[in-house]
Amino acid sequence: MQEKQFTITSMPASRPAHYYLGYDDSSVFIDFDNEGDNLIVLKRISFDGYGCCNPPKKPIPMNEKDSIDFKKICTNQLDDPTKLREIILRTIKQNQELLWKDALLEYGLL
Repeated sequence: MQEKQFTITSMPASRPAHYYLGYDDSSVFIDFDNEGDNLIVLKRISFDGYGCCNPPKKPIPMNEKDSIDFKKICTNQLDDPTKLREIILRTIKQNQELLWKDALLEYGLL
């Protein structure tokens, strides 16, 4: 069975962020923002059947290497979807206390 991959998507102006990714045939949307010092931080994640999870406090940003790689991959239209998946799963794991664990488990993101 092939792993589900992330896709670049867009959102309306009412949902501001720098990067938008879809997952699982658009059942999950994950938004990321640029953070000071050129880091990337998870902004929100929404799941079909659960709603939109806005972390109750500031998430831990990606490290510098993951942030650089994330931006490159997104700029190059997902030229390395496997690496992108690893970065996103690592980011979710380090912020799992701020997110809905049952939704993450249902969609295979933990």
